[in-house]
Amino acid sequence: MGGTSGIGYGLAQRLSHAGSTVVVGGRGVHDVTDLDTVRIDVSDQASVLRARDEVLERHPDLDMVVTMSGIMLVEDLRDPAHSAQAETTIQTNLLGTIRVIDAFTPHLVARGSADIMTVTSGIGFLPFPLMPTYGASKAGVHAYTEALRAQLAGTGVQVTELIPPAVANAGQEKLNPAALPLGDFLDEVLSLLTTNPTPQEIVVEAAKRLRWAERDGTYTALLEQRSQALNTLPGR
Repeated sequence: MGGTSGIGYGLAQRLSHAGSTVVVGGRGVHDVTDLDTVRIDVSDQASVLRARDEVLERHPDLDMVVTMSGIMLVEDLRDPAHSAQAETTIQTNLLGTIRVIDAFTPHLVARGSADIMTVTSGIGFLPFPLMPTYGASKAGVHAYTEALRAQLAGTGVQVTELIPPAVANAGQEKLNPAALPLGDFLDEVLSLLTTNPTPQEIVVEAAKRLRWAERDGTYTALLEQRSQALNTLPGR
């Protein structure tokens, strides 16, 4: 879910071209004309359940769910009004992920062989202070994914986490000129996904400095560097 634009749409196209039957979900499904779609608002439980029923009616052999929904909102933590952006971010990125997983898990477990892939972010491991709740939400999805993998062990459902760096789509290239081109990112992701066995974490080369910053002793310097973006806030 969350495959109507950006990374999600690009990945869906690649999987479709490789021969998979793909259904992409999102609020803006009218923008997608080359793939099967389902309208879903992951912040609305009723919408999630309706989408699940629609997908399973059309594709009762569904064997993989990818949770891709995510929004990135700038917040000024000196202004208490930022809580509105924080709540929206958590509702979509973290609770939306949980809602989708909960909706499809009984079906996937009943199959005895299936996959769930969550999508977090390098920012979940090394914050981008301009978007604080985005990083917190993705760190939450990471922790939830680890727990999900442990709880589904032995069911035949494999749980994989995709950890992207900044990718040049949806305007990220304006914030970060060094963002990885989308095509290069997808090439590397598909290569890692087809590794046997599939890694529990899909970490492209450009994301490793974020994923392993604390281990590598670069965390403090990188965080200071990334904090320079706070100068774009009014009054800074």
